[in-house]
Amino acid sequence: MTVVVITATHEHKETMMTFATLPTQTTGADAGTQIDELRRQLTGELFTPSSPGYDDARQVQDITNDARPLAIVRAEGEADVIAAVRLARATGAPLAVRSGGHSLARYSMVDGALVVDLSRMKGIEIDPATRTARVQTGVTSGDLAGPAAEHGLAISTGDTSSVGFGGLTTGGGIGFMVRKYGLTIDNLLSARVVTADGEIVTVSETERPELFWAIRGGGGNFGIVTELELQLAPVPQILGGDLLLPATRETVRGYLEYSASAPDDLTTIGNIMYAPPAPFVPQEWVGKLVLSIIVTWSGDVEAGQQALAPLRALAEPVADTVRPMPYPDIYLSTAHQALPHGFSIRSMFANELSDEVIDSWIVAMEQASSPYSLIHLRGLGGAMDRVAPDATAFAHRGYRFMVSLIAVWLDPSQDPETHRAWVAAAWEKTRHEGSGAYVNFLEQEGAARIADAYPPATLARLRAVKRVWDPENVFRLNQNIAPEE
Repeated sequence: MTVVVITATHEHKETMMTFATLPTQTTGADAGTQIDELRRQLTGELFTPSSPGYDDARQVQDITNDARPLAIVRAEGEADVIAAVRLARATGAPLAVRSGGHSLARYSMVDGALVVDLSRMKGIEIDPATRTARVQTGVTSGDLAGPAAEHGLAISTGDTSSVGFGGLTTGGGIGFMVRKYGLTIDNLLSARVVTADGEIVTVSETERPELFWAIRGGGGNFGIVTELELQLAPVPQILGGDLLLPATRETVRGYLEYSASAPDDLTTIGNIMYAPPAPFVPQEWVGKLVLSIIVTWSGDVEAGQQALAPLRALAEPVADTVRPMPYPDIYLSTAHQALPHGFSIRSMFANELSDEVIDSWIVAMEQASSPYSLIHLRGLGGAMDRVAPDATAFAHRGYRFMVSLIAVWLDPSQDPETHRAWVAAAWEKTRHEGSGAYVNFLEQEGAARIADAYPPATLARLRAVKRVWDPENVFRLNQNIAPEE
């Protein structure tokens, strides 16, 4: 029997919505008039700088982002998204999209832009018989995890509960079970997309397959995805939690070598970080460097304990909270990441990492500009690597590791440049041992880094799709891919 969980307006109309016809590009007072007209069309809310609630509406996770957009459309459904896209085309206003508000490149909220805020679009439908879910793209990882778990189902999504499916999925989706069930996009069956022409189309392997290929890793370059149909996996429980080890060259080396070669059921995230004052951390270890390993084992519990033995043998654990649990509980390990904070990040993929670079990470952390900063390590492989590199626009399938250097600070009065300088220095000692980039882990780093995210053949194909679906580059506030000339 199909179980439907609906928390927001949910629309399923393939035909074009009907709106007042908007003229070609206008500016100034005419734009203001058209924004007033848009307000009358919307089911959701519209905020402008003079509106009550504007300052609250423009808040995102990043405490350094004080952007003041032209207007914010808090959409209730696809009709609101279409209306906003048409207004942006009519006025020439830059168009930004906010899903969960986690954009590391700060494209969720942009000065002078018309922002389409999808955070109210939280419709969820789960069919346990087919193990599928339909979710609107304001749904977060945490929003879906609970309802899916009620049926013993799950999907590998972002590692923070508040990450929205819109940005997560269009970038790829490297999550807690990536080695067992692949990327989020590897479980995407179809999607609904509002195009630059202000139309709504459905894409899948059989419907507009080239656009479907492009949105699976190509980011927000091709339209605003409003709904996703996802294949869920049977995950009645996991063996999960935190394993803390002393941070040494030996433990980090041992973790890296095992994390990418372990059984597929084991996905881990390693962080070289300062031990927090958590209840499970011994007092004498609080504030000392540790290797924190977040564990997700999706198979038999006894087999999982055996699979964890090599990690536990690396050193006497500082703390070990790994236990059988429902899948949604793994988000407790990263609950702090949902708090507002400042950040700076550099990231890459790698196959081999030397002792010298591991030593440089430990030195960097000893000199960190913030006690909340970390070296973030993921062992890859498994199911992610068994998808052909050209099957989706996410092409970096064959790497063993992903490495991210992340400065995090909580005080908005601190100078961001201090933290950015720390990341830059650590990056200079790291970058020569890797290549490529995960598009969701890029800041605004320039065209060369966008090229790192997409191998030449992938980028050329994406530019060709862009030429067909967005030749005027309406969707440009992203890691932008220019249309093919």
